[in-house]
Amino acid sequence: MVVTKAVITAAGKGQRNLPLQNLIDSDGVEKSVLTILIEEVLRAGIDEICLVVRPGDEQAYASEAASHLSRLVFVHQQEPLGHGHAVYCARDFVGEQPFLHLVGDHLYVSRSEAGCAERLVRIASAEACAVSTVHATREHLLPYYGAIGGHRLRERTDLYRVETVLEKPTPTLAEQRLIVPGLRAGHYLCFFGMHVLTPTIFALLEQRIATAGGNGVTLAEGLADLAQREQYLALNMHDLRYDIGVKYGLMTAQIALALNGSDRDIVLARLLDLLAERELGRTAG
Repeated sequence: MVVTKAVITAAGKGQRNLPLQNLIDSDGVEKSVLTILIEEVLRAGIDEICLVVRPGDEQAYASEAASHLSRLVFVHQQEPLGHGHAVYCARDFVGEQPFLHLVGDHLYVSRSEAGCAERLVRIASAEACAVSTVHATREHLLPYYGAIGGHRLRERTDLYRVETVLEKPTPTLAEQRLIVPGLRAGHYLCFFGMHVLTPTIFALLEQRIATAGGNGVTLAEGLADLAQREQYLALNMHDLRYDIGVKYGLMTAQIALALNGSDRDIVLARLLDLLAERELGRTAG
């Protein structure tokens, strides 16, 4: 299976402006979140990228990604009908091919030489099926993520056959339906924010949209159906993902990028200075 296209969704409520925010990347260069995500995709060997945005946002995105504009196709999500609907909007761009999907409000920090998307694409190509990245996550963070249940593949430490997918489950529901053998107690495999999906997902999302009655459709709903239709795996990533849409999300992502890059010692020294000044102020008070 060869993956040559990518879809980045950035049309969600509260998500639309996040990819336009600037951060200092691990290489010490100031970039927008959008540029960092595009470079993540390019590192995976993919140079055809669809950006799903709300009407009126295209110009701002095009300006921010001017150096990569020849690689980009813009698709509008006319109404805010959920993440699953946003992915569905890219159906004509994708055609009958597998594709990489990233969300526009997450940033990724790899702990190895290869990028996160690069490793995902490599695994999906080798397994010739849909693969979602997941990360062992504490149960108090379940309200922020979709999560999967399943079983680890024999003789593999990082791949799971997906059997169940739930969007932002309660701890009680997760305990009932998403226990994965081998995980630490109180931890669940929650989505990492990137997927390689087969075109089957579009037919499944179309069915969900048709019966939603104008309500939003989550991607998790389509992925739950996909698990029942064809082989669908989850890759447990030991890297780090940061949701920049939550409180202090951008700040946390910036610190993580800095600590992973060439300015690590400078940032650590400044953080220590801030902590020392705070403690000095408390003592003096």
